[in-house]
This record gives sequence, structure tokens and C-alpha cells, in this order.
Amino acid sequence: MSNKEAAYVGSIDQGTSSTRFIIYDRSARPVGSHQVEFTQFYPEAGWVEHDPMEILESVRVCTAKAMDKATADGHNVDSGLKAIGLTNQRETTLLWSKSTGLPLYNAIVWMDVRTSSICRKLEKELPGGRTHFVEVCGLPISTYFSALKLLWLMENVDAVKEAVKAGDALFGTIDTWLIWNLTGGINGGIHATDVSNASRTMLMNLKTLDWDKPTLKTLGIPAEILPKIVSNSELIGKFSKGWAVSGVPISGCLGDQHAAMLGQSCRKGEAKSTYGTGAFILLNTGEEIIQSKHGLLSTLAFKLGPKAPTNYALEGSIAIAGAAVQWLRDSLGIISSASEIEELALKVESCGGVYFVPAFNGLFAPWWRDDARGVCIGITRFTSKAHIARAVLESMCFQVKDVLDSMHKDAGEGGEVKNEKGEFLLRVDGGATVNSLLMQIQADLLGSPVERPADIETTALGAAYAAGLAVGFWTEDEIFASEEKLKTATIFRSTLNEELRKKKVESWCKAVSRTFDLADLSL
Repeated sequence: MSNKEAAYVGSIDQGTSSTRFIIYDRSARPVGSHQVEFTQFYPEAGWVEHDPMEILESVRVCTAKAMDKATADGHNVDSGLKAIGLTNQRETTLLWSKSTGLPLYNAIVWMDVRTSSICRKLEKELPGGRTHFVEVCGLPISTYFSALKLLWLMENVDAVKEAVKAGDALFGTIDTWLIWNLTGGINGGIHATDVSNASRTMLMNLKTLDWDKPTLKTLGIPAEILPKIVSNSELIGKFSKGWAVSGVPISGCLGDQHAAMLGQSCRKGEAKSTYGTGAFILLNTGEEIIQSKHGLLSTLAFKLGPKAPTNYALEGSIAIAGAAVQWLRDSLGIISSASEIEELALKVESCGGVYFVPAFNGLFAPWWRDDARGVCIGITRFTSKAHIARAVLESMCFQVKDVLDSMHKDAGEGGEVKNEKGEFLLRVDGGATVNSLLMQIQADLLGSPVERPADIETTALGAAYAAGLAVGFWTEDEIFASEEKLKTATIFRSTLNEELRKKKVESWCKAVSRTFDLADLSL
């Protein structure tokens, strides 16, 4: 195929700290990309916010520069770009004015814990306590989810109260905010979200895939501020004038972890772990909703078209993974770049009895303790910064193991796909997986293999797959050809004996128990 006849699909990957736009050719090879970091604001302890306008501008810059780069390399993307997919940080919540198009407050980020008092209040008032909504939406009452952030905005921000009362407020997660602006904003922008992002609001019924009216009534949330829910792979709208990709269809949308699952070609019984700011482990449970008895969430995996079957998943979410490495760099100055942690940790053969639990904003799955705070224990005069660096890497892997152990219990033997050796293979992706020591530690602590694909940016690829599928650019068979991907993947296998693994896990559990009930520590 000559460049003049070439066709491409784009992917907007909007994460917690940066936005990327990547353009792929038919072989799913990136031919142009650009990334822009944006600001995280910390107005108070435990609060995390973004400026929605800065995020929107980051998309504008990324799309224009990636198009320029691809064109400069001889790719005819101006006429060959067939569709664009969108993937985004989930649960991050904002409201804006449909008449002015301006945000009514900063976006409240998924890891923000300002809603803990609202959570406690609801737990006391509702008959089911913390699990009141689990049967309907698969999620416990937690600071993590969008509905609680929406309640906080409606209770505490005058501009929000007034706009809701006047019928001028629109609610959305970041995907909704972007779609509305990309398709015209105040001039006919489409107010929509997809099933995967909607499943993380605590407001969507997992079975009907629609907003749950009893839940809205219980929480006092007006249905008219909510977006329309669409599948992950269908024509949502087109880029409006003024964008570098104007006229191109937006035909795919998934929350970042669901996109990574699709990018990793996870069929029923297969799981992936994405290592980013946090870490997120999802196991595809097929068309069955499994209610976890071990602290996991029931959620959507993906729905690849309006009439396609719905794939569900069990998910374990870890708030702090790569963010702990950023903390070592930015707050402690132990390393000057994230990539240095591997070299530093390799200077010691073990963590020297040091255990680090990064419960900076509480603990997510499987503990769900928002009263937890970070600890570093086992420190002696012998402890060096190399031991602490290694303990930080181990903390990421221990947390993933805790989630996978819960998944194995919930899914049972029949719910997981194993290889000919009887091993359960964990597929991994995300920026931190370039760290081979981290991946080896993960395999050692799991006692089972870890598969790292040649292209670790599977989140962006998953959104591209969804968009391409909707316009006939790719077929499902091509997307799920995991055997081909396995040929170019790196497999890490455990080298740790079972007795030592067991001892390390016991020590980790002891360290985790020390993090509980520390939220009220005073200066």
C-alpha cells in the first residue's frame, strides 16, 4: 500500500498527568505521536484537581503536533485518518455550563479523598451500608467514584448549585467533557459517555447499561445533567471546525483500564495489569457479572458496538503505584528521574527487611481503607536509599499480588484461562513496565509468569482498536489475535522459592496492617 492510499486511526490517551495523541497504521504501528503534561493541583491534604481547560488545550496541541510529525515523515494523514478513539482517566469528575462552555469548578481527580465524610454519612443512613449500591452498580460507597464527587460539588460550590437549579449544568467524566468540546461545545456539542466510564460513576445499572433511577433518587442527582450512554465502538460524532483533525469521526471511547484490556486482547478468563500512576488489574469474566466476596469491583470490560455482547470484568484498583516513584523523585529527591529507580534498586539483592506501603490517600482493593496512611517499616542503621527504592518497587508488586489472589478466589478454577503448564499468565502494560526488575519482582511474588508486550502503550492502542473496529478499519479477529502478539512479547518467570515467597507475603501483610487508622494523626 503506497502512502497516498494509506489509512490510519488515531487515539487520544488522556491520563492523570499527561495527554497523548498517537496515529496508527493498519499494522497497529505508531506513525506519529505527541505528548503534553498538565498540572495537578493539591489545594488541601488529600485533594487533587485538574484545570479542565488545560486538559482541553493539551488535546489541541497533541493532535496538531502529532499530525505534523506524521506528515513530516511522509504519511498522508490529512486525507488518510479514518477515525479517532478516546481513552481517559476514569472517575475524574466535573460540571460545566452548557451556555458558556466553561467549567463550574476544577475537575476533581479520581484519587481525591475529600468526599470521605459524605461516604461515612451515606454508609450510616443507607440500609446496606457501604455495599448499598453494589448489587446494582458493582461498586461500594467510596471516595473513588464519580457520584460522590458530584454530590460534593452540588453541596459545596455555589456556581454548581445555581447552574443545576437553572438547568444550565452538564455533568461528565473527562471523556464526556472532551467529546462535548471536540464535537462543537456550545454549538451543538454531543453530551455522551461510554458504558465503561459510566460504570465507574456508581450511577449506572450494570445489567441495563443505563442510569439507575432509584440510585439517582436516593442520592438526589437530577437525571437531566447526565450524558447519554453509548457503547465503546460506534460513531459518536465528528471533530468540529477549528481542530487539526476536523471532520474525522470519533468512533471509540473507553476508560483507560478498559482500553488497556482491549489493547491486550483479553478474552474471557484473561487478565491484565496496567502500571501507571496507580495500578489496575482486570479479569475478563465474559457475559457474566461476578459479585466479588474478596474486595474487588464488578465492572464493564467492554462492549464493542451497540448490538455487541457486553463483556464484564472483576477489577482491583491500586491508588499508588508509579506515583510512589514520582514521590521518591519529586518529594524526597532520592532519584532525579523515574528511570533511575531500577539502577538504584539493583545495587542491593533484597530490600533488607524494609517494607513500604504507599497508602498516601488510603488503600483501595482489596482493603478499601480510606483511614490508611503510608508507612515505611523495618528500617535499621543498615538501611540505604537503595533498600528503600527496592521496597517501593516491591510495594507495587505486592499490591498487584493481593488483588490477583482475590481474583483467583472470586473467579474460581473455571473462570481463568491457563497455559499448557497450568500457569495463569498476567499481561502487563503501562510506562512502569519498561523496568525489567519490577517485572521480575512481580513474577517472583506471583509465582507465575508475567507477559510484557513489545508495545507497552496498550491503553492508547485499545482506543484505536475500538475506533477502527467501528469504521471497518480492523476486524475483531485481527484485534484479538493474541498468539501473534505473544511471539514478540517478553516473558518473566519466577525464580523465588515458595518458602521465601510465603515469608515475604506474611511480612507485607503485617506492614499493611500498620497503615490502618492513621488518618487522624496530628502534627
